[in-house]
Amino acid sequence: MHVRIAISGAHSQGKSTLVWDWVKRHPHYMREEEPFRALHNEGYDIQFRQECNCLHNGIQMYYNASRVNAYQSSDECVIFDRAPVDYIAYSQHTADYGTTDINDAFVEAMVPRVRNTLQNLDLIVFIPISDQWPVEMEDDGIRPIDLPYRSEVDAIFKQIYRDQ
Repeated sequence: MHVRIAISGAHSQGKSTLVWDWVKRHPHYMREEEPFRALHNEGYDIQFRQECNCLHNGIQMYYNASRVNAYQSSDECVIFDRAPVDYIAYSQHTADYGTTDINDAFVEAMVPRVRNTLQNLDLIVFIPISDQWPVEMEDDGIRPIDLPYRSEVDAIFKQIYRDQ
């Protein structure tokens, strides 16, 4: 039986750790790298917060969607470090600030592709910020160390997953 799982949520919440731990415990699972890291390793200069643009978020979403869709007819079990919906949350954050070419129309244009791709996942695990299980920010030289940014993006994720 094949199962496709995606781990979703704001940055620095332990998603990558969960994915690595899952694969160690379930070695028959393949691990798909977080799109930012995969693209960064290929030389893409992707920005965060109010500096990201349509190209930055669009390429990550399409990369993630293409990886999910690649397993559509596969018998392999796979766990993804991020879900396509993550790029809607991050894009909405940037659109709310109005600092780049990302706007509400761009976010809305992402929705059909994301919905279509989500049909190829069996489970999405949302990792929210929680006062009961706080996760410290880790400076790995890649992720932004910005608690308000993480909290604002987490609030958008909660709207997506809980309110709609």
